[in-house]
Amino acid sequence: MKKLMLLLPVLSGVLWGSAGVFVRDLTAMGMDDYTLLSSRMMTAVAVIFAGIFLFQRKLLKIRLKDLWIFVGGGTLGMLGLSFCYNIAIGQLTLSLAAVLLSLSPVFVLVLAAFLFGEKVTSRKVICMVVALTGCALASGVLESASGMKWTVPGILIGGLGAFCYALYSIFTKVAMERGYHAFTIILYCIAVAALVLLPFTDWACLGRILSGGGVGIWVYLLFHALCTSVLPYVFYTVSLNYVEAGKASILAACEPVAAMVFGILFFREMPTALSLVGLFVTVAALVVLGLPEKGENE
Repeated sequence: MKKLMLLLPVLSGVLWGSAGVFVRDLTAMGMDDYTLLSSRMMTAVAVIFAGIFLFQRKLLKIRLKDLWIFVGGGTLGMLGLSFCYNIAIGQLTLSLAAVLLSLSPVFVLVLAAFLFGEKVTSRKVICMVVALTGCALASGVLESASGMKWTVPGILIGGLGAFCYALYSIFTKVAMERGYHAFTIILYCIAVAALVLLPFTDWACLGRILSGGGVGIWVYLLFHALCTSVLPYVFYTVSLNYVEAGKASILAACEPVAAMVFGILFFREMPTALSLVGLFVTVAALVVLGLPEKGENE
């Protein structure tokens, strides 16, 4: 069972990597970043709330003294990541922004070591370095460095996005140690993010798209929420019950590679030889990380 749980953060990374497919389509329809993110969060909240309400209502209960965990996870974690990433892709190339986001395992390993006493083993460090190198190769950063678009603020904000990504792992781990179910954590973190986004949503644009798209656009928005918010956060959060936060973050760092694969499938963005090398290097590092270490019971 624990070995199977190692697949969950990888699936999360794959699903998060699919975001570009939805973003390109919805942006082409006229949605700005805030409206796109808001529609995704609101749909995700509705889906998760309906599921909990119908099958296990006790999961809706939280203690007021723990409210700060969900506010932190929703604002500093989910929203912080989304806003920083959106700003970064405006000042950097998409490949460089994706690689910066993949630095989150570095922050998670350090924070988890201090806060939860998780061991920083040599295998974790080596696999993290190898996986990030593979992501850099797969993204095409090294091949386009001469003409790469970048700014110092963009680099800093992109790095901050990775830190926010790491904070979500930490807040989630704290909530789980206090006995909260994965679905409870995800519901309230996403709900907080959705509430913060409400004032920035272009309701006129959203209404026009929903009214003019028929049933198809409603289904598409549902899949957008499921693939980029509900399922990846469920998989990632559930895995933290069985996998150390540092290891889970490294396993989920395959997102840039997944984005490359989706680019091939949906947009015929054919990879170079170096990108394919990066793909195999990243997968190999994740496989090695998933193997049990000596004296480890995971």
